[in-house]
Amino acid sequence: MEVRSGISEIQSFDASLFNCRIAGEIKHFDPARFIEKKEIKKMGRFIHLAIAASEDALQSSGLRVTPENAEQVGVYIGSGIGGFEVIEREHKNLLEFGPRRISPFFIPATIINLASGYISIRTGAKGPNSATATACTTSAHCIGDSFKIIQRGDADVMICGGTEACITPMGIGGFAAMRAMSQRNDDPAHASRPFDRDRDGFVVGEGAGILILEELETARRRGAPIMAEIVGYGMSGDAYHFTSPPEDGEGAFRVMRVALRDAKLNPEQIDYINAHGTSTSLGDQAETVAIKRAFGDHARKLAVSSTKSMTGHLLGGAGGLEAGIAVCALMNQVVPPTANYQTPDPGCDLDYVPNEPRPMKLDYVLSNSFGFGGTNGALIFKRFTE
Repeated sequence: MEVRSGISEIQSFDASLFNCRIAGEIKHFDPARFIEKKEIKKMGRFIHLAIAASEDALQSSGLRVTPENAEQVGVYIGSGIGGFEVIEREHKNLLEFGPRRISPFFIPATIINLASGYISIRTGAKGPNSATATACTTSAHCIGDSFKIIQRGDADVMICGGTEACITPMGIGGFAAMRAMSQRNDDPAHASRPFDRDRDGFVVGEGAGILILEELETARRRGAPIMAEIVGYGMSGDAYHFTSPPEDGEGAFRVMRVALRDAKLNPEQIDYINAHGTSTSLGDQAETVAIKRAFGDHARKLAVSSTKSMTGHLLGGAGGLEAGIAVCALMNQVVPPTANYQTPDPGCDLDYVPNEPRPMKLDYVLSNSFGFGGTNGALIFKRFTE
């Protein structure tokens, strides 16, 4: 199996003056494939990406929203930042031409819940409609909360996940100013290297990860192509620092234990963890410590990998993409690798599945997401068997 990186030099704007000039851009994306041309200008790019991913997910699921089931189909899609490129563009219009040149679509193109709103309008889904903005944990919380909405009987189906599109001058500049990003500009494909001793920061990506969650018996009745089951969800707060995790990974440790308890599983039943693994020095080490605390001796037997090594970090969209990757791992019985892992870090000493995919038996997988403000989410998926 071929391992390829999606990281390259930024093409969407001139980044020559920035100390980070690389990102995981979606190239050649044409929103007109999914959205009527007259509607495109009314939406930010994060909404375009969410609509595209949702349409793909709905097609894959075979789900049709009809007047008969509309009230039982909900939408729960979040974003960490929302329409950043629209904010930049309209602020420029304000400064150069005055307030009369601000687009009437500025606000609905920008605010985070409009991804859910547009998808609800386009599909006719009339069930619970919401959005979460919890930084890099956004998608995990949207998916986990949707799981609980279905469990308590408030919907049969949820279109859920997250989306992000902040590869813009202010987005890249802001993260670079925090000194959080890789500056390996001359070697983009190898810049994101989670858990490696020589990691020097994360790489921003963009995109949307959308799942269709459906109550099991409802899915069976309509003959849905069931890919996996979601069985556990955890949330926690670090109560420590607005950007850095505690060195002992205490919040991450607790969120994994909460998810295990929710799924009624022992730690030994988890086979693989799709790690948050951003390629930052503090974050990767704290997550490693948290995994060892949560899983004890079993931590040495777990496969752990970070697919951000290939996709970059989608911020609010990361947990949705990585939940989808976790489901694909279960379906294909293959663990995706941590690319660019070359030099072991003594502080990161687990099995990170270096550089090559690994076929192995998988019954339960866990996906971690951690965000600024110390907000944490963990999801557990189970291999589906009749």
